[in-house]
Amino acid sequence: MKGLAGNQTRGLPTAARLHVADNTGAKVVQIINVLKLGGTMRRLPAAGVGDMTKVSVKKGTPETRRQMYTAVVIRQRRPFRRVDGSWVQFEDNACVLTNEKGDVQGSEIKGPVAREAAERWPRIAATAKQIV
Repeated sequence: MKGLAGNQTRGLPTAARLHVADNTGAKVVQIINVLKLGGTMRRLPAAGVGDMTKVSVKKGTPETRRQMYTAVVIRQRRPFRRVDGSWVQFEDNACVLTNEKGDVQGSEIKGPVAREAAERWPRIAATAKQIV
């Protein structure tokens, strides 16, 4: 598992709402916490592309609603800079529901996946149709 660059822009603070880009039945989730993030005192944790988060399902099927899952962020609206100097920005904030090891729960991912998330999580890269 490769790490992200130290200056990765984290554009999704706690309580941000995300679209779910897989076919697990959840539609909209809310970030509760960012896992494996060494935070700063009195600063709310924020997530960026490739970060694993704890989320709560707000809209979806009755079986998935009001449940907590782990998810990996695959797209964010806030622009972030890549190592080659280019800036990347997506149309929406999206995530994929996973387990603690990073295995995708759904069988397909709708829309593009950021290259940073695909490099960090190989199971997401294998399931993605389009990597940007």
